[in-house]
Amino acid sequence: MKIYLASPFFKEEELAAVRKAEEILEHRGFTVFSPRKYKIAEEKQGSPAWSKAVFMADRSYIDWADVVVMLYHGQYSDSGTAWECGYAFATHTPVLVVHLGEDSNLMVHEGSHANLTMDELKTYDFDRMPLQRYTGPMF
Repeated sequence: MKIYLASPFFKEEELAAVRKAEEILEHRGFTVFSPRKYKIAEEKQGSPAWSKAVFMADRSYIDWADVVVMLYHGQYSDSGTAWECGYAFATHTPVLVVHLGEDSNLMVHEGSHANLTMDELKTYDFDRMPLQRYTGPMF
């Protein structure tokens, strides 16, 4: 199974979470594309050419993926991660949301196939892909 791992990775807490998810998914034998590991060496970071190249690469990897796993830190949301999951939903790629925060925005959990904790990610049945509704506090 090919997985696109959507997550912010700008703060230490975010980096720790994405590294843990990468480890879990790779240990389970999945092929994982994690944007934090992808480097576009030809372009200067922050340039218009770099911006376009990153956007096109990320979008193509979402199209490539069988499923998108989103690390979601609650009402705080990285706009890039939110866009990636919205695009996946619009293109009929299942989104599994790993909830790391205390609450959720209805657009995130209603647009997902399943809502998990990091511990549940270790055992979730990716073959059957059972639906799992969000039950926590929401906006």
